[in-house]
Amino acid sequence: MRGLPAGVRAAPVVLWLRSRFRPGSQSGREEAGRPASGTTLMELASLLPPELLERALTHASWVEVRTGSYERLEFLGDSVLGLAIASALYERFPGSSEGEMARQKAFVVSRTSCAQVAERIGLAAFVLDRAPASEVRRREIAGSASAMGNMLEAMIGAVYLAFGFERTRKAIGAAFEDQLVYAATSHVDHKTTLQELLAPRGLQPVYRLTSETGPAHARLFTSEVTVAGVTKGRGTGTTIKMSEQSAAREALASLEDTEQES
Repeated sequence: MRGLPAGVRAAPVVLWLRSRFRPGSQSGREEAGRPASGTTLMELASLLPPELLERALTHASWVEVRTGSYERLEFLGDSVLGLAIASALYERFPGSSEGEMARQKAFVVSRTSCAQVAERIGLAAFVLDRAPASEVRRREIAGSASAMGNMLEAMIGAVYLAFGFERTRKAIGAAFEDQLVYAATSHVDHKTTLQELLAPRGLQPVYRLTSETGPAHARLFTSEVTVAGVTKGRGTGTTIKMSEQSAAREALASLEDTEQES
């Protein structure tokens, strides 16, 4: 990593951080007599120690060794994000069942949601201004929604290391507010939710159109979804996509019932 002494570059960044900063304690700027008063993710990101910020903004394609990129921070940030959102859902919706919160969480922390939040908080502009790469490389990464979603998780991991969980949790809640509200009050993409729920188990849903009925101007489609070869849901709709959404919704309910029985 550019800017670190040779001895420090050889050690994982988290060990170096723990030698200088305790999670939740003072940052480098606080030690210099300037309190870190940031409350949003981007404000906290701007207050990160320079070396940690550089790591969080370093894409894997820019370094010879992948551990020199933001990927380790992304791994950490993914877990921090999940806990922060789970905590927010638990506190906000005391009447929600475990299955309902699982579906809502899967939507809020999905790749699509992270990319949307990254765009909303201006992460791309931050990358263009401060990422340690040429302008061409910065623009390429800043223009990729998936890369911005990944970098958002890396930034969350970095903010957690420097400022602790409580401040990071509050900043995440503010950044993901729209997603939290939408998950609780609006239609959630059941297919995406099912995919996100199964992914950690190494499973993927498979959809199959089983029938088409009715006249050409009023077709009715029926689809089923299988998981590991077992049918988990069937659904009907006036389009194939709608039938798949219905099948995914039934599959989610089926999985919820199975987990409650186990």
